[in-house]
Amino acid sequence: MGGPEKAPQTPRRSECPGEAVALLYFTRKWYFPGHSLPGRIAMADSIRIAQYFYVETPHQPGVGAAMLATLRDAGVNLLAFSGFPSGRKAQIDFIPENAETFRAAAKAAKWKLVGPKKCFLIGGADRPGAVAEIMTRLAQAKINVTAIDAVCATGGSFGAILWVEQRDVARAAKALGAAG
Repeated sequence: MGGPEKAPQTPRRSECPGEAVALLYFTRKWYFPGHSLPGRIAMADSIRIAQYFYVETPHQPGVGAAMLATLRDAGVNLLAFSGFPSGRKAQIDFIPENAETFRAAAKAAKWKLVGPKKCFLIGGADRPGAVAEIMTRLAQAKINVTAIDAVCATGGSFGAILWVEQRDVARAAKALGAAG
């Protein structure tokens, strides 16, 4: 307690199967190649602004499945999808690869579509604190995060959808170094 941090006796292996174990000893800590140092976003992270649309639906079993089947049948590819309860209804957010194809499918299904609005799609090499780094950048810029969904994927990667107030999108993009 209170003394200098000791380096591990043996290198820690990645928790993700198949990842090469090449480690760099730096200031008494082990870092995986391509991962960032504390407080910095890794170069491998991809952060971009994306368009999203949402629909409010009844909060009942099968509604989301039916909507996704409609999009599948229309050939719509989604980059991301998120659903959550909103009062007595549910809100379903869609981030389509092609907004026009998505709009056409939604119109044919007679959905009451809201949008497009802007959110952020984030991906990169998974590591401890990956999302904390992103959230810290926004906190330092005094930007409130409306919502975030983040997951770890196989192959040592992570992905996230991040929403801020629409009036804050440009400032958030600058703070995150996001692509347009």
